[in-house]
Amino acid sequence: MMENALHLRVIENKDWATILFVLSFAAIAITKSAFENRFADFAKLIYSDKYTNIYKDSNNLKSGFTISLFFVQIISLAFFIQLSLSFFGYASKTDWILYIQIITFLIFFILSKFLIEKIIATAFNIEEFVEQFNFQKVTFRTYIGLFILPINIILFYYDSISRNILIFLIAIILIINIFTYLVSIKNYQNIIFGKFFYFILYLCALEIAPYYFMYYCFTKGIA
Repeated sequence: MMENALHLRVIENKDWATILFVLSFAAIAITKSAFENRFADFAKLIYSDKYTNIYKDSNNLKSGFTISLFFVQIISLAFFIQLSLSFFGYASKTDWILYIQIITFLIFFILSKFLIEKIIATAFNIEEFVEQFNFQKVTFRTYIGLFILPINIILFYYDSISRNILIFLIAIILIINIFTYLVSIKNYQNIIFGKFFYFILYLCALEIAPYYFMYYCFTKGIA
């Protein structure tokens, strides 16, 4: 007599991710329509510095263009972090509760870091450099967020992606971030060398220490 074994079939809910992907592309489309010329300059950022030269005024950090793409960037980066954790076996890529935790942490981390940078910049009298530095960081981080958004979709809906591809993408993102720092230092070297001691303090306190402690806490947490 043949016995039939019943197995529980786990159906992963991906609807929440689909909604976020659609909202992200809708926000990009609306922003592109509302700021057509600026978006065109932004799209050329990878090979042209026209955007950073035209819109380098600090007020542009508070514009509708920047705010709209900031939220797209946060959605995209949060997906990439969760997908990375999933690929290395530390989380599930369909866990929407974890996604909420990641995106909440990103928003809190970026905004609190921005406010602390403003305070320290005023105390060290390096406001001009920090404002321009923040603008370049936000610009390139947003560009990265938009760049990896379609990649996130592929990684999320397909399970047969090589881990080497993800490692390659992480390496590219790190290289772009390092490139951003080097470009900013080159562009504002006169300001930096004029206040070199304060710049080193700023760099250690707000550009190295936070990421080191994040890495330390993360590795301890999964050890």
